[in-house]
Amino acid sequence: MNFFTLVIGLLLVLWSQRAWISVLILGMRHKRLPPGPVPLPIVGSLFKLGNKPNESLARLAKTYGPLMTLKLGCVTTVVASSATMAKEVLQTHDQALSGRFVVDAVRVLNHHQGSMIFLPPSSQWRNLRKLCNNHIFNAQILDANKSIRRQKVRELLAHVRESAQVGRAIDIGQAAFTTALNLLSNTIFSVDVVRPDSETTQEFKAAVWGMMEEAGKPNLSDYFPVLRPLDPQGIKRRATIYTRRLYKLFDEMIDQRLYSRASLPSPPTRNNDLLDVLLDHFLDSTSEIGRPAIKSLLGDIFVAGTDTISTTIEWAMAELLHNPDSMTKVQWELQENVGKGKPAEETDIARFPYLKAVVKETLRLHPPVPLLIPHRAESEVEICGFTVPKDAQVLVNLWAIVRDPSIWTNPDSFVPDRFLQESSGIDVRGQDFELIPFGAGRRICPGMPLALRMLHLILASLLQSFDWKIEDGLSPKDMDMTDKFGITLQKALPLRAIPIETRRS
Repeated sequence: MNFFTLVIGLLLVLWSQRAWISVLILGMRHKRLPPGPVPLPIVGSLFKLGNKPNESLARLAKTYGPLMTLKLGCVTTVVASSATMAKEVLQTHDQALSGRFVVDAVRVLNHHQGSMIFLPPSSQWRNLRKLCNNHIFNAQILDANKSIRRQKVRELLAHVRESAQVGRAIDIGQAAFTTALNLLSNTIFSVDVVRPDSETTQEFKAAVWGMMEEAGKPNLSDYFPVLRPLDPQGIKRRATIYTRRLYKLFDEMIDQRLYSRASLPSPPTRNNDLLDVLLDHFLDSTSEIGRPAIKSLLGDIFVAGTDTISTTIEWAMAELLHNPDSMTKVQWELQENVGKGKPAEETDIARFPYLKAVVKETLRLHPPVPLLIPHRAESEVEICGFTVPKDAQVLVNLWAIVRDPSIWTNPDSFVPDRFLQESSGIDVRGQDFELIPFGAGRRICPGMPLALRMLHLILASLLQSFDWKIEDGLSPKDMDMTDKFGITLQKALPLRAIPIETRRS
């Protein structure tokens, strides 16, 4: 945040004495708050967040402990930075801490009012979760849609093969994004919405990342609510532009389907996709799922699904190119366990322990959501003798947990072999708090089962069918492996690699 923005914020908050007085009263009332840095007047510890709050908070935790408190403007924030504290927040006190701290960037177009991600635990939230679990993410539906995933991966390989034939590099993240996007759009709308390398793909990806980036930025309006009408950093304005682009697509799909229903003889032909199910609820006068809630839900699914899958695939490929020995191991495993000329299938994944270890290690070293989605305390809670006050923002710093040297040997290094040891039974499904890339408890990501299937299938297919080299003849040691912070951690410099078709498959 720049100096000019900060000055405006300070002047307005000083003018609004009630905000400062409330901070003082809160601090006096809760004398057993977890330890933390001494806050500055008005701004608290906002200056300590920096451009990468996950890293800044991890450094602070080394001084103040695995459960610490920060004053961020008017907001009391409690940060859990160890597996033990994460379990306290997400399991032991799951119900009391299952609310959501809604940042201003997701309030645009009232997105949060129908968002499965940002709704508080309520009947509407439970109904939306039930809809998604019943019609997208349960094992029976996923098995039934296996052919769609197979087709989308084949289209990805055909696109990559075209580049291999002419020696052209591809943007790994964008290629994976297109695959994930069309998979979701076929599941939800029964159609593709983009083509590889099209301008529409680039615009959609830019809109998705723009939303994630704006929602992840430290925003004065979140910490000083009096500033919300002014939007001093322009975050809400930019988030509105990105959200409106997605909503335009959703409105077109909804209108087309409603027009089709009205034009056809009764009963109309059904696609039996998620949109049909949602519209059934929309047309039911007793349902609380209206058109705005449908668009919010679709936004959640598309943004979270495409970004998580494409970002993780890009990081996995980057790490394998950066660590050629690991690349050789996983390709050898694929060659040994898949017949000649036979493409890898989902049913083969169980026979690829090293591939599964690569996915786990990627999710560990590059967690898709490094601070998870912020929680809010629905009631006052005591954790290890400390008080988490009602309405406090509660963060779980997953980035710090997966780099905890008391848990992980060489925590900053990419070492898939750590998950092949018999003593390592750590899974990513929310039960082992050392590694919870999808969260845990009642707010665990409902799309996890689909994401895991897609991650393994896409990665296996890319590695089985092609060898890879870095664009511009860079050596592995010269690769740029830095990240940029948003709600998710993306690679700062997109990965471009040249595919070389192999004879293994």
